[in-house]
Amino acid sequence: MRALRLPVTAMAAAVVIAGCGTAPKSPPAAAPPSRPGGFYQDDGPPAQVPADILSTPDAVPRIEPFHGGASRPYVALGRSYTPISDDRPLVQRGYASWYGRQFHGNRTSTGEVYDMFAMTAAHPTMPLPSYARVTNLRDGSSVVVRVNDRGPFRDGRVIDLSYAAAVRLGIAAKGTGEVEIQRITHREIAAASTSTSVAAAAPIAAPAAAAPPPAALPPAAASRRWAVQLGAFAGAERAQELLARVQAELVGPQAGSLSAELQPRIETDGGLHRVLLGALPEREAAATLAARVATLLGGDIVTYVVLR
Repeated sequence: MRALRLPVTAMAAAVVIAGCGTAPKSPPAAAPPSRPGGFYQDDGPPAQVPADILSTPDAVPRIEPFHGGASRPYVALGRSYTPISDDRPLVQRGYASWYGRQFHGNRTSTGEVYDMFAMTAAHPTMPLPSYARVTNLRDGSSVVVRVNDRGPFRDGRVIDLSYAAAVRLGIAAKGTGEVEIQRITHREIAAASTSTSVAAAAPIAAPAAAAPPPAALPPAAASRRWAVQLGAFAGAERAQELLARVQAELVGPQAGSLSAELQPRIETDGGLHRVLLGALPEREAAATLAARVATLLGGDIVTYVVLR
């Protein structure tokens, strides 16, 4: 388990699609020890964000035995927890947070090394290891993570994601996001594996008749656009400063063919001031633009792709 951390909120710009606290990690076969220091405020993203982090694949569910030491009752931050020890389903809604560089390389509750770039997560009571689908309730995006750690331990938080998983879900910049988590049971994993095997062994069927063209999207869905997020701040002044810098650096020959499609702007969302550019109909196009813009703006800028 990890020591509680404050959420990563106002972040300088970074490249993703548009969380943070757990309690101290326990040794694999013992209850979580307490660590001094209270809230950890120096956690955050890596110094260098991998260019392909948006391509990090989902965890692939497989049946694994539950870890004995991580299945014992424990106390964290004065509260008692009794982990689930059987293969029951679990569905929860609440806020997801994430943990990053401060804990990268440390041991998780199962004794494995935490990798902030892997698709993993922490949960207070889910059997370890487990697999779960986490869905962002704001835009419907989802990821599959391998749960191998304990936490978070703050009211309202239901899961603590790795940095890569938070980036994929689009909550890394804000720090938290409202999600639904659904544990993938061993029975479901076995059933999916059997279905895949049967499909692979089945004879190839004759080509089906051409399907009719898909119906046009309703106006509300058709109007949704993907934008590149360069930063998200609690204070409007910092957003204005970044906007001015972006406008200055993306004008001129170094911007090349990007100039026509760049429209930096500030949008306020729930008290958070987001510096955005572009309004593209497809996520893939926005991700390509984000990578190009990140290169133009330098390594200290992390861009996020968000659905507006």
